[in-house]
This record gives sequence, C-alpha cells and structure tokens, in this order.
Amino acid sequence: MTAPSEGTPPPTAAERRAEPPAEDRAPADEAAAPAPEAAEPDAPEAADQDAADADTGDSADEATADKAAADEAAAGAEGTETAGELSEAEAELAAQRELRARIEQRKAEKAGSIEAGTKLSGTAADLLAAVRAVESGEKSGTAFFDSPPRSAGESPAAPAPRRPAPAAAEPVRPRAPEPARAPAATAPETVTAVRTVLTEGGAPEALAPQLADAIGERAAEFLREDPWQLLSVPGVRPEQADGFARALLGAECGPGDERRTAALVTWQLERAALQGHTALESSAVRGALAERSVPDPDEALQQAIADGAVLVFQDGMEEETADGEEPGQPAVPVLLGLDRYALAEESLADGLARLAKTGTDPRWEAAEPTELVRAVVASGLVAHTGGEAARAEPVALAEAAGALGLRAVVAVHSENGRRRLGPEAVTVSGLLSGAEGPGRDGEGAFALDLLVVLDAPQLDVESAAMLVESMPDGSRLVLSGDPGVLGSAGAGRVFADVLAASVCPQIASRTPDPGPIGELVSAIGIGELTQVEAPGKEVVIVPVRDAGEAVHRAVQLVADSVPRAIGVPPEQTQVITVGHGGSAGTRALNTALKQRLNPGPGRFGGFDPGDRVAYAPALGRTLPGTVVSADAEGLHIDCEGTRVVVPQERVESTVRHGWALTAHQAAGMRWPAAVVVLPGDAAQGLSRPWVYTAFSRGERHLSVVHGVDQALPRAVAEIPSQDRTTRLRTLLEGLLATTP
Repeated sequence: MTAPSEGTPPPTAAERRAEPPAEDRAPADEAAAPAPEAAEPDAPEAADQDAADADTGDSADEATADKAAADEAAAGAEGTETAGELSEAEAELAAQRELRARIEQRKAEKAGSIEAGTKLSGTAADLLAAVRAVESGEKSGTAFFDSPPRSAGESPAAPAPRRPAPAAAEPVRPRAPEPARAPAATAPETVTAVRTVLTEGGAPEALAPQLADAIGERAAEFLREDPWQLLSVPGVRPEQADGFARALLGAECGPGDERRTAALVTWQLERAALQGHTALESSAVRGALAERSVPDPDEALQQAIADGAVLVFQDGMEEETADGEEPGQPAVPVLLGLDRYALAEESLADGLARLAKTGTDPRWEAAEPTELVRAVVASGLVAHTGGEAARAEPVALAEAAGALGLRAVVAVHSENGRRRLGPEAVTVSGLLSGAEGPGRDGEGAFALDLLVVLDAPQLDVESAAMLVESMPDGSRLVLSGDPGVLGSAGAGRVFADVLAASVCPQIASRTPDPGPIGELVSAIGIGELTQVEAPGKEVVIVPVRDAGEAVHRAVQLVADSVPRAIGVPPEQTQVITVGHGGSAGTRALNTALKQRLNPGPGRFGGFDPGDRVAYAPALGRTLPGTVVSADAEGLHIDCEGTRVVVPQERVESTVRHGWALTAHQAAGMRWPAAVVVLPGDAAQGLSRPWVYTAFSRGERHLSVVHGVDQALPRAVAEIPSQDRTTRLRTLLEGLLATTP
C-alpha cells in the first residue's frame, strides 16, 4: 500500500475498501489475535472454553453451521505472507488480483462522479451516483432514504457489448502461469512504530505487521488518530477496539464518535460477508449500532453513507398479496453493502445476462439432441441440478462438445473432485490463476467454447464474477450442482440465485444416486429422515450417550470397524462434525485420532510426518493432505499428489489436523467412507443442508455416531438453510425481465 502524502487525513473506511481484500493481505499471527466476535442472537452458541480456543483465537460458537462457514472463510483469508518467497497460494492470489482489476475498473475515483447506468447498472448506479453527490455537497445524506424506487417493469441498462469469441479453428495458445511478484515488505521502522502505539493502548504487539501493511507507512500516526482502525484486523472485536481507543484518547472518545461508528458499520458488513451475505438491510445495521451503544444509529448510518464507507441499494420486489387482496405499496428494503461485493455482484449479473442472451449456435446441431444439448444450443447460460451420479451428464456434454471440435473445459471445486473425474478436469482456482486449463486469448478471455462448472453451489460471488467476466462472447456456461448442499464459504449464493431468478434453461437430472446412501440422502433432500435397508452395512447408526463416548466410538470406527467390515483403510475414511470447538469438535476428534493412528510429539509445529491435515491456502479452499516432512523452508505436505510447502510463519494459521473436518470444509469432496459425529451439544448447529452435505460425503459407507436424539429428524424436517441477503437474483431479473 502506498503511504498517503504529508498532510493527508487518516484513510476513511471507503478508502480502506479500495485496498486489496482482506484475504489478499498479510495476516497477523493467529495465536496473538483477539478472539473473534460471538454470533448474533439468532445463531445459537455452543460453549467451547478450552485452552486451545484462547491460544488460537477461535470463537466459542463454532458449533453452529453458519458460524462454521464463517470460520472456514476467515481461515482461508489468513493465507498470505507479507514478504519472502512466494507460495503456490500467493501466485494464485496474484493472478486473481489481476482479474479482479477488471472489476475494479468499474469504480470511479473517489472525487469523481459516476454517471448512472454506465459503469454500474440500474438502481445501484443511481444510488452510487447519489453517494458521490453527497460527498460533493450537492445532496444531503437523507436523500438516500427519500429516493423513490424504480417503477415496476423498469429494467436496468443492458450490459455493454463485448468482444467476440475466438473462432474454434484458431489454435489455442495456453498461457503459462505468470510468476507473481512478492508483496513489498513493510519497513521495519513502520512496524516498530505501530508496535509502540499498540503497547500504549494495551493491544497485542503481534498485530503490528498486519496493521502496518493495511494502513501504510504512516500507520502509527493514523492509528493514534483513529484507534478504531484496529478493527481492520480480522478477529478483533469492537469492545477490544473500544478499550484500545479509550487507552489512547481518554475522555476525547465516546460511543458516538464518528470514527467509531464508521468503523462499526464496515465491521458489521465484513462480518456479514463471512456468513455469506453480500449486503444487509439498513434496519439490521442500525440495530447492530444500537447494540453497540451508538447514541443515534440513524445519524451514524447516514454519516457513514455520506462518507462513502458503504453503498446503498433499493432493489426490492413488490410484496406478494393473497388472492382477493389489493396489492399494497411496493416493499423496497434499503440494503447496505461494501463496494467490493457490490461491484462483484453487478459484474456477475451483467456477465450472466450477456451469456443468457447469446443466440443459438449452429455448431451444436450435429450433436445428439439430449435435453442438456438442446438447452445449450438455445442459451449461453444453463443451470443443471442433480446429485453425485448426475455429474456424468454435464461431463458427457463436454465430451460431446470435444467430438464436435469445440473447446470444452470441466471445472470442479477441489482437487478431491478433480481426482474423481480425471486429469482432464481443472479446479476453479487453477482455471482463474492460469495454472490449469486452456489459457486465455489476447484479450484475456478463456480460450474455450464451453465451460462446465460442477459443484456450482460452492461458487462465491467474487470467484463467479471473475469466471463469467473471462467468458468470451458466443461461449456457453453450464452451472451444475446439487442445490441441497451447504453454500459457499465466501459471500453470495450464486447458484441458488441463478435458479431462483429463472432466467435461463434449468435441467433437473433424473439420475438418482445409487445404493442405500443415495436413498437416504435423497429423502433428506425433501425433508424426510427415513430408515433404509443396508444389507452390506452401507449405512450404520451408532448411538452414544455423551460427547466422550462419541469421540471414543468415532476413533474405533475409523481405526477398527470400518477397515474390518467394509475394507476401507483409515486414510480413506473421513470424520465429519459440526464445528471446531466443543467436546466432540474437530480439535478434540483430531487429538484422539492422532493419538491412535499416528502418535508423535508434534515436533514440526504440532505436526509429525504421516499426520493428515487440512490446509486452507485461501478463502473457501480446504486442501486435504498428509505431512511429509519439515525443514527451514516450512512444512512439506502432499495434497493428493501435489506437493505444497507451507512457510513456518503460516503453519499455525493455515494448517489444522485433518482426520476430522467440518461439513463446510468437506463440501465438494467425497471419500470411500465417512463417519459423521453428532454429539448432544451439536444439536443447535444442525440444519437440513448440513445433514444432507455430511451424509453424502461417503461413497461406499456412512457411519453416524448419533447422540442428538430427535434433534436430527427435526433438523431435517424443519430447519432449512439460513437465508443469505444477496442482490444477484434481483439484478438478474431486472436485466432479463421478459414481457408477457
């Protein structure tokens, strides 16, 4: 980050948002970071008071499903170094930043105005222009809440035309992965100055490198003037920032301090993004400010809007009315969002609309006219739904495209998914970074005619935006996945929004998953927990009385019962539980499993050769692996055939033992056998998508260590997934609205 010039004020929240996203910054050491904030009242907590929580900065409410997703996202955001030799993850992030720059080009300079409908579309463009008008003094902050909604039927501006797709006959020139440049090291004197300020305020000194990297060369000065910038470090809670501010400012600071309220608004929206939201209703943000003792939440929120810390949107649809009732006034909720996710969602909506409007392609006429082929012929955007067995259908589509001379690529969420398909498949992260796939044309578009994305529910809005932005005109995009599984670890609900918008052909597979596991999971998908016949012990229920017994039986199943009865060795059996904390969370289970399967002193930062681990190099990515060795370079891990070296300073924040994972970590992956552990204290974290995801991770065998009694069938029948507040569906419906 470039240091501000002399005489400039501390950077505002809006200016900080223009910096690289949190996952692209160098993290502070997790052990020294304050514990993350507890979940909202609507997310039940499960107490986790062990010493490991205090040591690692993990929250006490990790047993809830949504918080578990946020924890995985936060863990992924901690995977970047400040300096030194580049890792594979850094190269990938650097390549993604290059693509993200295309989205950032949609942003105007802070002092400039944005003409509505040109760089953003529809209401978002109008409201963003209004933000700039407030900044220039042309309008008051209250103008945002007084603006009339868009009239019914009025659509946003159509997406701008793009370059044509390269002809199929052109030779493909794969682009070799470009080496990423090392991030500029923060000057030692800057870190020392920040450490001094932190010590004065009673904050952990270990936060100094990340704060110096985030704020710049004058970080110490700015932090002294605005102590609430401490909230820019992931894991810092508002009460901790308040204590730091009181220590530095004394009587000068109060609960209504504008610096505090601006930081709280941004912190609330960033925290919501970890739970999957790309925006929040203004009432929710006002309520959160009131809970933090802000004297006038309305005024504080309007000031944050006027300062450009957040953007405002009014994308709501009219309320549905019962038969015979007169329709009421349109319900237009006022949404607040950070520009990072707003721009990604706008770009994604424009790109999907462009693909959906693509006309027929005569090159497909020679293909066998299956239902999926007919859909691809008619539209550049197709949604395909189904379980594990249904993945064969879009894969066959890609093979048919290849037989026609078209360039087709199949992308999956993880290396585990790639292994199940074969070496021709690529991962989404590898495709975006350029490390995998067909390369790009001279203008940066993928050199392909068809992209099939499996595991589509795992797409977050930023990854999806980069994918779609890279699709050439005339190409086809098929999003395929199981709508019953847990959503992405990052912000957004891309696949669900595309399905809900009904703006493209949707093909529902009629191919069921086979066997007792398939029958069980299919019933869970419609809200029923049925008893299935399992003559080959494909499904086994193991009742337990308490968490201690649950851990004991899980270890017994992995080490003895499953290898003996099913023939699946321990290294091919995955344990899945609700959260990291608790008496039967991943930490407790991994401790017991290591003791039984690979005992050792943990001489390499707590790890020994042969340990199964879960490596989180980036947001939403969990790579299962096995420790090979360690040396001065770092921890050497074999991630399903790919060697990875994790630098010593990143081991603690990015590597956990991996015999046991959460269901969020396991999404998009499968193993020959799965052991799902449900202790009594996990009942509040269960939902239908969680059970559906966990129970469908085993290919040949599923054991359920069951200690939640009636909470399990109740979760399947009554607790659907928690809604995420997003704008993509509304944007798509506006861009692709059809006149009856």
